[in-house]
Amino acid sequence: MATKAETLDVAGREIRVTNPGKPYFADAPDGPITKLDLVRYWVEVADAALVGCRGRPTTLHRFPDGAAGEGFYQKRLPKGAPPWVETALITFPSGRTANMPVMADAAHLAWAATLGCLEINPWPVRSGDVDHPDELRMDLDPMPGVPFEHVREVAM
Repeated sequence: MATKAETLDVAGREIRVTNPGKPYFADAPDGPITKLDLVRYWVEVADAALVGCRGRPTTLHRFPDGAAGEGFYQKRLPKGAPPWVETALITFPSGRTANMPVMADAAHLAWAATLGCLEINPWPVRSGDVDHPDELRMDLDPMPGVPFEHVREVAM
């Protein structure tokens, strides 16, 4: 059953959390972790998270039905995004373009969490210079069935 929306003040922005009681981690040891809990978590860790993503176009890894549901990656700014969400215009190798969200502050992270975003994937470029990477990032996520020990070996 849907619960009444709640509004949080985050970095001077109003973040509307629809269905705040929706479970995102239903089987958490201390009881379900809800959508509102997820939004509050992103706000709590914002300072540390922004070190790696502030000012960078970001792909959102969304799980609208919770962590156990199907996830998908979203590069383009979703329809209905608040007008204050910062974006960067990206041109893909195909020649197509998209406005990608840029994480600028805690409000941006909280907004992403309202979409069921459990993971953010910042690009290795700054929003003001999307054609010139300034970082090298390596994703060491193992495929299903690969023991984490192999990830450690690759990292070393």
